[in-house]
Amino acid sequence: MSQSLETLQSALQAVLGDKIKDLKLALGELTLTVAAQDYHAIALTLRDHPQLAFEQLIDLCGMDYSAYKDGAPSAYTDGPRFAIVSHLLSIQHNWRLRLRVFAVNDDMPVLASVNDIWNAANWFEREAFDLYGIVLEGHLDLRRILTDYGFIGHPFRKDFPTSGHVEMRYDAEQKRVVYQPVTIEPREITPRIIREDNYGGLH
Repeated sequence: MSQSLETLQSALQAVLGDKIKDLKLALGELTLTVAAQDYHAIALTLRDHPQLAFEQLIDLCGMDYSAYKDGAPSAYTDGPRFAIVSHLLSIQHNWRLRLRVFAVNDDMPVLASVNDIWNAANWFEREAFDLYGIVLEGHLDLRRILTDYGFIGHPFRKDFPTSGHVEMRYDAEQKRVVYQPVTIEPREITPRIIREDNYGGLH
């Protein structure tokens, strides 16, 4: 572990204490996991405490751990399904942190918005709502950002069908776009380079 990461880890432990649910170092980055009820307060502390000073939110995304792949700790496969993961930057101290929080209820995942702490969270949180169905309480304009307003479901959830539920086409008789059930039959596609031995002149 680099001296900078050691300093950051010590600072996090000193400032947050028992509010830390998990603090892990992997691939040269620290990941801090906190409880849903502490998320907003800890985010504010991460930004404002002089020992931490995470002035910038670089990225925020939703996660669905329901089908987490091989090598995942059991906490991810047996624990809560949905999480918000943020990447924070301290310009003052020149260090980064990954902040993770799990929603308590899988059927209705709800977490606090941090848009009032970092303005950059606005569209990222709307994307997490649109694609994963995670509700961010306190967000002043939480609506879909990538899918259509009438879209049903959340397409980045692991149980969402790859082909979707409906398709749209232009109907010449009605002179408008219409929605209809999906007509594409689901099938597994194998790339040509795998199914053909001499594809592209390879032998």
